Amino acid sequence: MILRKISSEGISHNSYFISAGGRAAVIDPRRDVDVYLDLAQEAGVQITHIFETHRNEDYVIGSVELAARTGADILHGHQMDFAYGTTVKEGDLFRLGPVELKVLETPGHTLESISIVVTDRDVSDDPYAVFTGDALFAGEVGRTDFFGPEMRPQVSAMLYESITGKLLPLGKQTIIFPAHGAGSVCGSEISDHEFSTIGYETLTNPLLQLSREEFIRRKVAEHHYLPPYFRMMEKHNQEGAPVVHHLPDLKAFTVKEVRELQGRAQLLDIRSPTSFAAGHIPGSLSIWKDGLPAFIGWFLTYEDPIILIDDFNCNLREVSRHFVRLGYDNLAGYLAGGFPAWFKSAAPIGTFAAWSVQELERRRIGQDLFTLDVRDISNVTRAGKIPGAHHIYIGELPGSLAEVPKDRQVAVYCDAGYKGSLGASILARNGYTEVANILGGMAAWTKAGYPVEK
Repeated sequence: MILRKISSEGISHNSYFISAGGRAAVIDPRRDVDVYLDLAQEAGVQITHIFETHRNEDYVIGSVELAARTGADILHGHQMDFAYGTTVKEGDLFRLGPVELKVLETPGHTLESISIVVTDRDVSDDPYAVFTGDALFAGEVGRTDFFGPEMRPQVSAMLYESITGKLLPLGKQTIIFPAHGAGSVCGSEISDHEFSTIGYETLTNPLLQLSREEFIRRKVAEHHYLPPYFRMMEKHNQEGAPVVHHLPDLKAFTVKEVRELQGRAQLLDIRSPTSFAAGHIPGSLSIWKDGLPAFIGWFLTYEDPIILIDDFNCNLREVSRHFVRLGYDNLAGYLAGGFPAWFKSAAPIGTFAAWSVQELERRRIGQDLFTLDVRDISNVTRAGKIPGAHHIYIGELPGSLAEVPKDRQVAVYCDAGYKGSLGASILARNGYTEVANILGGMAAWTKAGYPVEK
């Protein structure tokens, strides 16, 4: 038996490749599917089954793409009306030689959620592993807020029963392979563990130490953000996403072409916060490269063309994977020559201030300063904030601009300065002229020993 985990950076997504007896199955594939085809070729096996543990909300699942290239069957839970594939039910069995894959219905995160139990009959009749989707993670369990507040108690109870009645009885030896790792939006406290087991989770997972009633109360009280791109992911993952066959062919746009497209194209600057503050194309959005998977879904539309702005246009092919995985087939290209080509052409340049925490502390007392905290609310609760700061989560800032005064200096900060640059770029493109990003953010503030408000 060959079993491989494939992790997708940024969205903390895990998919899996399992093969035996000349056949293979892929669980929860991503949309850029070459990695699975390469594994199958390397092992000399045919991909025959594609399992979806649930309709994913945070990325485009690659099932339709992979099936188009392999002819494999797509299998998912029967409690949703999918426009593609075949539904499965509790107890359905599939074989890869001596390896048995058995379906368990584990609703709660979504109603059609399934888990797949792996048993190697050549070795033992006891389960070897289970693909748990978004039901059970390392140190966490799936979120239950997708059905609205009125349904949360009911679906939270379903998740509790799925975990305690279906997954835990598989035995403490059973390895769990969840669909997400630490950093995923599908669970706020997922542990940074490559693997876990039923036994280890039973001992250490704080949610599994609760009674049924305590578990439901905890899940009902949780706070999760809902990025707007989730709606498109749900549509693609129920109806089937367009087949793209390969990563996009990016066009090199001249400065003249970019200037003509200003106001109609989405100009996305993927440089560092310091570079963006020193000079950028007016109206462009600042999202650093590593932050693309987490934040493009909050701010980019699926209609207008997207043009990337970088310094040297390195590794844009790999950058484009983030857009493919989130369904942004409107990624059009990049500025030829990078931002240097822009300023060498004498085109207009936007700037804003980049302050140290020392500068912020100097200006904070006695000046008419509006300090804006754009961190996740959980970080604010855990670590506190700069005294007097106004909190608006970065993803919700465009819809909350009325809370930010235009006639005052605005100092934006986050955890380290990257989301602060994003926030400052949002303000700048909406007509705010006195904006500063705080380099180092809350991390530098606390390291400098400045006061923190709890």
